[in-house]
Amino acid sequence: MNISEHRKAIDKYDAQIVKLLNERTKHVLAIGEIKIKAGEEIYAPHRERAVFQRICRKNQGPITNESLRAIYREIMSSALSLEKSLTVAYLGPEATFTHQAAIRRFGASLRYSPQKTVADVFTEVSKNRADYGVVPVENSTEGVVTHTLDMFVDSELKIVAQIVLPVQHCLLSKCRRAQIKKLYAHPQSLGQCRTWVQTNLPRAEIIETSSNARSAEFAAREKYSAAIAGVLAAEKYGVPVLEFDIQDNAANATRFLVLGRQCSPPTGDDRTSLMFSIVDRVGALYRALAPFRRYRINMTKIESRPSKRKAWEYFFFVDCDGHVNDRKVDKAIGMLAEHCSYVKVLGSYPNSE
Repeated sequence: MNISEHRKAIDKYDAQIVKLLNERTKHVLAIGEIKIKAGEEIYAPHRERAVFQRICRKNQGPITNESLRAIYREIMSSALSLEKSLTVAYLGPEATFTHQAAIRRFGASLRYSPQKTVADVFTEVSKNRADYGVVPVENSTEGVVTHTLDMFVDSELKIVAQIVLPVQHCLLSKCRRAQIKKLYAHPQSLGQCRTWVQTNLPRAEIIETSSNARSAEFAAREKYSAAIAGVLAAEKYGVPVLEFDIQDNAANATRFLVLGRQCSPPTGDDRTSLMFSIVDRVGALYRALAPFRRYRINMTKIESRPSKRKAWEYFFFVDCDGHVNDRKVDKAIGMLAEHCSYVKVLGSYPNSE
């Protein structure tokens, strides 16, 4: 076939794809109407996961699975926006890694609402001004975002999904590296790039900022300055990338939580997050954790935080494998409550791809 014949074939397939996409969307909208009448949430992480898994199993190339997921992400995002005018609140400003994570989860067709603080994200969803919220909870290098954990103490929101985003930090500047006198960086980003900065910019004045986007904004307007930020911020503020991948850990990733009101049903590969408080006596924590051992439930994380209500009282945050509706997990949580003064399930949601 020559170029003209290939193009005619492409045009033919494009017409078929457009027709099929619209047929698919009609079925999605019909399902959306049924969900709305039943008072169910439009966004279904378990169904989304199943779609991704199914299309990847059927994929025979040459399109990669990653590209196919990105295409279907936007197909589903478009359908979601037609089903209902959804708003996603996130820890802003625009062009931060949280913004990037939100788009990765929900696609480009929804309305995004940047918030100044983690507390503001919780408030927007709690007061129904946003349908979902996205907040960071932990980084593989710097550990947990404590303020996010603290917010769950008084909030009734549920964790309905998680996003694990590989974090690529870049050095942005309009001048050459040798000319940089000031480096703007968020404390978390600086912590993830500390060795690189000490080695390559030992004389630069380091100025902490409230976000990666704000760092890029300063670097865009100040002479002889630079920023640690992502590619999205570089594009938004028009600052060239001098160096890619300056994070100290090549496997650097940040985990984000999607906040909502209703948890998804079990998928067979889920994670449950919960918090509890124990009475202050010897061996209390050991006895509290015994149910997980008894039912052979894998705990993937445990973190303690001061309760801020009483001196030396702590809340423990636990992630474990399984769904709260699974028999073993349900029994373990029931036994946990017998040894604790307070137990709260924060949510059950599909594990990441």
